[in-house]
Amino acid sequence: MVPALKPPLKSPPTLRSVLVLAALVLGAFAAMQGLQAWSKARLGPQVAAAAKPGDIFMIASVTCIYCAAARAWFDANRVPFTECLIERDARCAAHYNALMAPGTPVLVVRGQRLLGFNAQAVADALAGT
Repeated sequence: MVPALKPPLKSPPTLRSVLVLAALVLGAFAAMQGLQAWSKARLGPQVAAAAKPGDIFMIASVTCIYCAAARAWFDANRVPFTECLIERDARCAAHYNALMAPGTPVLVVRGQRLLGFNAQAVADALAGT
């Protein structure tokens, strides 16, 4: 009868291997962040070229930080848009309620409702995709 073989003992990972793995993870994360920033920077001129006055309507709230970010992005990229504030305009509040939106901002891009702000989603809606 052949005796059963015992599996070899595994040694714990060395500090060097842990540091290499951490550097790879951080490098991958940094690359993804850079790619997203580069993509977002290219998206601004694309959206500005596609958007005509009246194409983008934003229903916003005074205290909404996401609304402020969307407004800043549109302004920085010279994208034409109109907006209303639900706290200051009864017609705006009625439109917001009619859409049954769970929060702000609500963007209506060429008739398509978008919840929240996502530059890629705006570009897609302008392109009809």
